[in-house]
Amino acid sequence: MHKSSRSDEMGTKNINTMEQNTDKPNIAFIGLGNMGAPMAENLLKAGYMLSVYDLSESATQRLQQAGASVASSPKDAVSNAQVVISMLPAGKHVHSVYLGKNGSDSLLAALPKGTLVIDSSTIAAADAMKVADAAIKLGIDFLDAPVSGGTGGAIAGSLTFIVGGSDDVFAKAKPILAVMGKNIFHAGDHGAGQVAKICNNMLLGILMAGTAEAINLGVKNGLDPKVLSDIMLQSSGRNWTLEVYNPYPQVMENVPSSNGYQGGFMSKLMQKDLNLAMQTAQDTHVETPMGAKATELYEAHSVENGDKDFSSIMGRHDSSVLS
Repeated sequence: MHKSSRSDEMGTKNINTMEQNTDKPNIAFIGLGNMGAPMAENLLKAGYMLSVYDLSESATQRLQQAGASVASSPKDAVSNAQVVISMLPAGKHVHSVYLGKNGSDSLLAALPKGTLVIDSSTIAAADAMKVADAAIKLGIDFLDAPVSGGTGGAIAGSLTFIVGGSDDVFAKAKPILAVMGKNIFHAGDHGAGQVAKICNNMLLGILMAGTAEAINLGVKNGLDPKVLSDIMLQSSGRNWTLEVYNPYPQVMENVPSSNGYQGGFMSKLMQKDLNLAMQTAQDTHVETPMGAKATELYEAHSVENGDKDFSSIMGRHDSSVLS
């Protein structure tokens, strides 16, 4: 793989006037959802040649207008790529794309040795390691690289990448990841990126559910939610949700709770990540009682509020905030 230009020089030229940079590898991008599409657009802005694939015609049209070529299948997308990046909904989709059905239509088998594959989906660590094992046997460089930062971070190119894989492959991928992200962590070997991601999100779910519960207790006993939040911010209950993502409406500006719980990180996605944490805990015989409770709460909450931001768990205590 050729060396990439310095990341601080990327994105300074308009994609429509930029000359093709032959020092950059061709990239296939598979999965153009709310996260994948802006990630792919940032690669285009940085001068990478992209071939993209998604089941959504509107998603591929968006990238085509930005300068990408549209492929008819994942195999078509990777036919001239030195790097493959995927952002898919779940482990079953990652398996389907890379391993195929009974190995007969495996995308990995269609890739030449030395191809760099970066999967940024959030899936179970066991699923990531299964794909990694298959890739290694074929001489393909594989990284699990789930992200944190939401759609805002994807658009701004300020995502956090949490990467699992070997040191040399991580170094190979870092210039490309730097186009899409601001913070890039090497968590360890294959699967470590997924473990670190779900540990973080399990804690986040616990903190959000607990913060909502504490604020509700205060409000129901006559306290102003902003005054209580300010008190806890200066006390031992201080945490990220109080600092930048308060779940009670109108306590903080420019957060989902003050916008009808729209935007942000959907409750059904928090539920998905909590379920992944519980699966990993079960597979490795680790007790996570608080994680289990948070999972139970979000499963119940997501039945009717799955598309609302995860801070809408506040509505479990006061349904009026959801109306």
